[in-house]
Order: sequence, then C-alpha cells, then structure tokens
Amino acid sequence: MDKKNKNIGFSLTWVLIIVVITSIVSALTTGVIVYNNNKITSKVTYADLSEDKSLNEFLQVYASIISEYYEDIDKDELLSKAIAAMMNYLGDDYTTYLDDENTNDLVNSLSGEYQGIGVSINNSDKSISTVYEDTPAYRAGIKEGDIIIAFNGEDVTAKSTSELVNEIKSTSGKFTLTLKRGEEEITVTLSNEKILSPNIEYRLIDDTKTGYLKIDTFSKTLETQVRKALTKLEKENMENLIIDLRDNTGGYLDAAYNVASLFIAKDKIIYSLDYKNNVTNYTDKTDEHKNYDIIVLLNKNSASASEILAAALKESYGAKIVGETSFGKGRVQQTMELENGGMVKYTSAYWLTPKGDCIDKKGITPDYPISNENITDEEDNILAIIDRQLEKAIKIFNPNLNIDFGKNAQDVINSVDNPNNSSIESNDENNNSNNASDVNNEDDNKEE
Repeated sequence: MDKKNKNIGFSLTWVLIIVVITSIVSALTTGVIVYNNNKITSKVTYADLSEDKSLNEFLQVYASIISEYYEDIDKDELLSKAIAAMMNYLGDDYTTYLDDENTNDLVNSLSGEYQGIGVSINNSDKSISTVYEDTPAYRAGIKEGDIIIAFNGEDVTAKSTSELVNEIKSTSGKFTLTLKRGEEEITVTLSNEKILSPNIEYRLIDDTKTGYLKIDTFSKTLETQVRKALTKLEKENMENLIIDLRDNTGGYLDAAYNVASLFIAKDKIIYSLDYKNNVTNYTDKTDEHKNYDIIVLLNKNSASASEILAAALKESYGAKIVGETSFGKGRVQQTMELENGGMVKYTSAYWLTPKGDCIDKKGITPDYPISNENITDEEDNILAIIDRQLEKAIKIFNPNLNIDFGKNAQDVINSVDNPNNSSIESNDENNNSNNASDVNNEDDNKEE
C-alpha cells in the first residue's frame, strides 16, 4: 500500500485556518465580531488543539479508517465509541458517556415536570393509586381506587398499563376515561397539561406541630415544590421540620443550592467547589430564611445533592442529622450535550461542606445514629420495615409523645414494595444544567 495515501485531506491546522478566515469575513460583512469566538472552553482554543500532536495523530487515524477501511463505517458510531473510551480511561465511576436514550432518561428524570393528567396507575389492574392535587385528574373528580376500563369509549382491559399511558400522553385535546368505582361506572373528560412531577411528599405528623417533608430527587422544579409545601405547613402552625433525604441519590446541584437558600441566612456558605485546590465558596444570596428547628434524615443511600443539602443545613443552619452515615459522593459532574443526542458527564470538582470538609468516600456522620428495624419471616424474608429513624426524629421534637411504630402493623411507616404497586416517573423533563448526578429510576407504577 502506498504510504503517501495515508495523509488524505487537509491537516487540522489548515482546516482551522480556513474556518477562522471564513468566520472573520462573515463577521466583517455583518458588522459583528464576537470576542474570543475561537474558544472551545474557558481555557482551550481551536489554536491550542491545532498544535496538539496527539490530537492530530488521532485525526489521522480517524481519516485513515473512514477512507481506507475495507468495509463501510458508521462514522457516528465510531466517534461515539471513541468518546466512550476517553471517559472510561479516566477511571471515574461518575464520568461516563451516555447515548441518546440514556441522555433522555437522565434529562427526563431531572426536569421536574411532565405532560399528563396527574395520576399514578397500578400496573396490575389499572387502578388509580394516587391523584395529585391541582391536576386535570384532581379537578375531574378522579379518586384513588378508581379503575380505568375505557379510553375514548374503547375498552382497555386487555391492554398493558404502558400502552394505556402512552395512548393518554400522546393524545392532544380532550379525551374521555371511563372508570369503575365500586359497582358504578363513570366517565370523565380531561386533557393533558404540563404538571410538576411530584418529587416530594409532606404533612404534619399526627398530634404534633412537627412537619414532615420527604424529597425524592433534586429536579429542576424542586424549589417550587418545596416552597409551596413550606407555605402550607407554616399555615398549619408548624413549629419544627423533619426533612427526609433517605434513598435520595441526588440530582441537580442548583436544586440543592436553591432549596438550601430557602432556609439559610444571607451570606452564609451553602457549599464550596474545589477545582484542583482552587476553592470557590457559594453563599446564600437571598433575604429569605427560616428560624424553626430542623432534623435531616439520612441513610447509606443518601448521596450527592442530598449530602450537599444536609451538610449545608447542619453547618450553616444548625440542623441535626438522624439515621445512618450517608453514601459519601463528594464530587460534582458537568454535562455536555452532543450533536448525536448523547451526552458526556464528567467530574469537574470536589464539593466541600460549609466548614471546608470533603465527604467523598466518607459520608456525613449522623448526630443520632440509628437503623431501621426489619420484620422478617422464618426464612428471613423482609416483610416490613419499622421506621425507627423517623420515630427517633419525632421523639426528639416531641419527647412527651407516646409513639411506637413497631406496636402493630398499622404503625409501620415503610413497608416492603408490592411488585404490582410501585412507581415510575414518566416525565417530559428538560434541563441544560451543567451539574447533574446519577439518578434512581423506579420501575413498577406508571405516572400519567
């Protein structure tokens, strides 16, 4: 083979020169010149890359493969594999390449909103397990326990729950659902709306002035949801608050910052970022803050944004931690969306607590260490979980309250999931935030 044919096409330097000249001519003809237009990032320019011998060598190999390999090449797939290999080389569990499908899953799970009617539907029998407030379903009078038997007059009993949900979501304009409620059949007319994906649950604990706020994930709309919840709880004369971050694996860094800002006083540190020993503090910029006592519940699955919020509340607000030592994810990731629909997600810095501590691989140690209690059968299968952690938090705020979550089955707060009745978030979420972390996807119950 003639080695001269290996150098096919222009060199990278000549390509960049042509691009720069074309850009300048275009800018002059329109009367606009953008300063530092050739920058790829804040620290790297196209000129830097043109002088990178290793990158030139990579491009020469790429050119050789696409022009001389004996079979047809999918160039997009070839480059996707090259990008994935770069991410894998770094050896960081949180640095990865996501294809278009996984990118959509990540973005959707963190957007905090979706198109639907505002219910959760059980997979087993298409019954309604939850109706969310201020949604089309709520306004139409749909109730928990109703069973969907027809969509637009067509029987759906033979269809899967996924098929039904997809039909509902893809329908524009008004449609009807026929529901079985006991012995009665009713038909309601609805239309899809953009709905906040419910990332929280909240209530006042019975016979107390203690609020309970559980956060499932740190989505784009979390601050709005938490703000509404606090307003309602405060109107009910809440005196103290339990924030439950157990099994919350994180989400957007901005969401953790914004929620912390609802509680913490102005100018106090919420977190810091350590980029190669260059530390930047991120302080509360708002005039808003709270004065009531807070307890945060953590367990070994509380990670990332959960730990950021917990550390901020502990060190800049005075909250106490109850439960188990958290996961210990002390790194933050940036994301870059690619033209092929995929995304690269890579670690960009360590985050530090307000006192300057790095909890990576160490976690946050609780002030009141306590584990939950499992109820098992003779074969050690878990039948239920007695929530001793929540019980402890309630007792700290209400020492004279006589409660025992293990007294009988009705007192058990967290029971083992029924495989026919758990939840999936089917959201239509979009967020271009540069700071995201891994997300749990649950898989058994359809939200519509």
